[in-house]
Amino acid sequence: MGTENVERVGASSDGSMGAENVERVERVGASSDGFIGAERAEAPVRVSIITVCLNAEATIERTFDSVLSQTYRGPVEYIVKDGGSSDGTLEKARSYEDRFRERGIDYRIVSSPDKGIYDAMNQGIDLAGGELVGIINADDIYEEICLEAVVNRYRETDFDLCYGDIRMILPSGNTFVKKAKLRRYTTSRDWNHPTQFVKRSIYDRFRYRCLNISDDMDLYFAVKRSGARIEVINEVLADFTMGGVSSDIPLKEIPERIGRRYEVYRHNGYSRAYIFECVAFEVIKYLGAKFG
Repeated sequence: MGTENVERVGASSDGSMGAENVERVERVGASSDGFIGAERAEAPVRVSIITVCLNAEATIERTFDSVLSQTYRGPVEYIVKDGGSSDGTLEKARSYEDRFRERGIDYRIVSSPDKGIYDAMNQGIDLAGGELVGIINADDIYEEICLEAVVNRYRETDFDLCYGDIRMILPSGNTFVKKAKLRRYTTSRDWNHPTQFVKRSIYDRFRYRCLNISDDMDLYFAVKRSGARIEVINEVLADFTMGGVSSDIPLKEIPERIGRRYEVYRHNGYSRAYIFECVAFEVIKYLGAKFG
């Protein structure tokens, strides 16, 4: 195992040099909420936000700004999990240290190797110390009311997982709102991963399997099938920019994507009839990304 090197802003470094596989963790503004023993409705809820990135210099600042703009004033931890960017991503992240400190957000930049986007998310979850965990990618943004709306619903319901409406930004610049729903018929059409917040204890039971790009749907299906309490917030919580890893779809890859999606349904115990859902979803998503 490599040694973890932790650098704190305002503290002196020991000046030692780690090996190439040493994980570098930079922590800014860390503080405890110091709260003990009150009822849930009155307790400050600590929220962890994770952004995973690799060479995201061009878009990551808008994600940072959306975290800074949150109306929620409870304790927030923000973890930027970088996979070893070779552009200016890390420099951009470090340039925000003072702003996050002034906002009272516990801000960490972690640069370490990973095996892909979902392995990076799992590594971020390992570091998360909040009661709730949200994951927002480096080209997406939270609406300013997001954390406040999520925490209010959590205090009311003690959910295990929640998600909300999302604004979809098409390559053409046109937008539409994808409404969140929770119905007995299981489909990802009603679920929006960038708006998802999960109780940290749930992540002790479920993690991303790191098999393919449908791992986020797989985790949601597994949590849902376990009987966990799921809540839907019908407010726009985030904006999603189409054209990223999951929405930039060459036509020739559609059959493979259908197969991956179908495998997720079958792995989680759903019937073979869901093949029709998988076909319809991928075709509609392709047409929306290409002609939207």
